[in-house]
Amino acid sequence: MKKFNTYILIAFLIISGNSFAQQTPADKQSEPISIVGATAHIGNGEIIENSLIIIEEGIITEVIAENLTKRQYPGKIINAEGKHVYPGIIAPNSTLGLVEIASVKATEDNDEMGEMLPNVRSLIAYNAESKIVESMRPNGVLLGQVVPRGGLISGTSSIVQFDAWNWEDAVVKENDGLHINWPDAFRRGRWWRDEDPGIKSNKEYTDEVQKLSDFFASSKAYLAGNRDYKNLPYLAMESVFNGDKKVFVHVDGEKEIMDVIQFKKENNLDGVVIVGGYDALGVANDLKSNNIPVLVNRPHSTPNRDHEDYDYPYKLAKLLQDEGVLVAIEGSGQMERMNSRNLPFYAGTVAAFGMQKEDALKLVTSNTAKILGVDEKFGTLEKGKSATLFISEGDALDMRTNILSHAFIDGREVSLETHQTELWKRYSNKYKNQEGK
Repeated sequence: MKKFNTYILIAFLIISGNSFAQQTPADKQSEPISIVGATAHIGNGEIIENSLIIIEEGIITEVIAENLTKRQYPGKIINAEGKHVYPGIIAPNSTLGLVEIASVKATEDNDEMGEMLPNVRSLIAYNAESKIVESMRPNGVLLGQVVPRGGLISGTSSIVQFDAWNWEDAVVKENDGLHINWPDAFRRGRWWRDEDPGIKSNKEYTDEVQKLSDFFASSKAYLAGNRDYKNLPYLAMESVFNGDKKVFVHVDGEKEIMDVIQFKKENNLDGVVIVGGYDALGVANDLKSNNIPVLVNRPHSTPNRDHEDYDYPYKLAKLLQDEGVLVAIEGSGQMERMNSRNLPFYAGTVAAFGMQKEDALKLVTSNTAKILGVDEKFGTLEKGKSATLFISEGDALDMRTNILSHAFIDGREVSLETHQTELWKRYSNKYKNQEGK
């Protein structure tokens, strides 16, 4: 009897463990896949009706408009007539996989002590088994830039795909960019220092910017010297100065953005990207002439100032695009990790407030890929690129119709089941069963 009870306990533990475990990542593509008849949204503004998309060994080998009655299709055939195909959506500037439950400190690993931390790498802290990461896929969010937080220089981000055993399997582009938290020229009074609560000039602004300038100058001096002793922060700056890493500057104000542009020139930096850019519209010409793109903060927010249009956050991306600035959407802020799954709907909001629908799609696909430097493989449905894409029942930018039937990462068909979908099915059945009572 004791042995029987032991077996029951073991079986219960196995079943319980499986119900909470991350799904097994999909196997490598083993046969060609032909997606037939869908409306293909290429991600560059182009649409192909009645398309044929062929995937072989993880790569898109054909994307064409097809007379669907005249051809034999290779491998597994997916009939997608009446459906829509999109490139995988990319989440920039995210902390996905670095924090699981914000209120549980043991699950946080997105910040380190110190101010100048270019040698801190978010990638090695990335948790591929995160339940939150898993919940991205049913909305088509298949890639992300994992970014550290804190300090003046937070560290180095990496780009990952969202169906992996571990961070080594997940990595798409390692150490893609350095992240700088630019100081604010103005800020609210700090109550803990008995300051007036209103907005005022930050007296420490010049000193904080000087700290950044001094660190960059010291790094250059160290790298130009004999390097007799190992200084990890300075060594990590080498890939910034030689252009291998982009520089993502988290900044909002007009004055601060103009100072960033000057800082870029003084340090001869390539690949500078503004993250946030709330007031970027006022200096759009300067951003355009200096070839600086902007990752605008999520549109689902309210204006910062009383005199601004209520819909300013909704239309900022379009206004910047109209000025010739390369723009994409990022989703940092309150509850940013779980809200990352709403990226396609952020783009849909921008479309609802004036931007053409296919241009809005670029904000979460091709534009993001260009800004992150992964556009050779991702961001559009084109021959020779990674087969990272999804099939939706309807418009992917509309939360009512973005219902995925298939999703692929590098040609691997990934699971669309999550803890949330399991709960939805469970409670849907509950209320269906009660209808007859």
